[in-house]
Amino acid sequence: MRSRLLFLACALVLPTRAQKPENVLIVANRQSPVSKSIAEYYARARHIPQSNVVYLHTTPGEQIPRQVYDRQIAAPIARFLTRNHLQDSILYIVTTLGVPLAITGSGDPKGADAASVDSELTLLYADMHAPPHRLPGLIPNPMFGKPEAKFDRKQFPLYLVTRLAAYDFSDVRAMIDRSLAAVNRGRVVLDLRSSGDATGDEWLRDAAIRLPAGRVFLEETSAVVYRQRDVIGYASWGSNDSQRKQRFLGFQWLPGAIATDFVSTNARTFEPPPGAWTLGTWNAKDQPKWFHGSPQSLSADYIRDGATAASGNVFEPFLSNSVRPDYLFPAYLKGRNLAESFYTAIPSLSWMTVVLGDPLCRLAP
Repeated sequence: MRSRLLFLACALVLPTRAQKPENVLIVANRQSPVSKSIAEYYARARHIPQSNVVYLHTTPGEQIPRQVYDRQIAAPIARFLTRNHLQDSILYIVTTLGVPLAITGSGDPKGADAASVDSELTLLYADMHAPPHRLPGLIPNPMFGKPEAKFDRKQFPLYLVTRLAAYDFSDVRAMIDRSLAAVNRGRVVLDLRSSGDATGDEWLRDAAIRLPAGRVFLEETSAVVYRQRDVIGYASWGSNDSQRKQRFLGFQWLPGAIATDFVSTNARTFEPPPGAWTLGTWNAKDQPKWFHGSPQSLSADYIRDGATAASGNVFEPFLSNSVRPDYLFPAYLKGRNLAESFYTAIPSLSWMTVVLGDPLCRLAP
């Protein structure tokens, strides 16, 4: 209990820092029309300088081997930053739909050297100033669990990477528009599974404790929460809750609302599933109904449903490396921008996480 009180004390004095558009680098793919459209729209909406947009020449496919990541993504971005003297002023990198999503492992897409492209890019700053980080395996995130720490280069040699991606340009445009209209009101909905692994449920309970009583709805029974109003945040087990049968929650999401869940493959693709597709199980008899190799829920559904941001995983992260709601929501509601809020809640880098959203989105005081 004492540690929770200390956390609250830190959160109460957290300054409301807002970084600037010139601190953002947009990454677009010349081989993807939707990527270019998103880059152009976001740059106009957030007044990002055109000198802060880098265009790659790479496949628009979602999965790539590591050598393609090294040659066609990491190396060109590093050259662009160095040539334009941006390596220190850039704090956030924004990838776009149409930029490759996942790096497959050696011989096995779920191998120990697999990762999301975005999670690898977080370490690009350090890689540019020292020998490249080790592979395979994950790297502990130095920002994790430090919601009060100022994000600057002296403390954290990282780029915070988010992705403007959903099922199509219309969904991404709506994400950006909602981020510009974010409001600091409404409730965070926390939906426990109440069976199986207790660790995730404990994190959800801790999140409820760390939030103002009037701004949280905690469901501790086996019932799945649907059709809530004035939702500014949401966390659950997603399709790993056996009671969850519906893809869409039917919430009234407020502008700026963020979502996360404990699901292994929810960012496996941004291709839209068939309209009749529903959540399933890992039972072999359900395999014909799987979408992109999995029966699990998709993070892009939260964006389609009306959320402004969401997190997901390209491959199995293991629960211990999932986004922690007990750090995420208190930081976000206290005024940290979207990118910093998520990265205080992400335990590991060079791993599987993807954050969907505008890094500069911040709840108005």
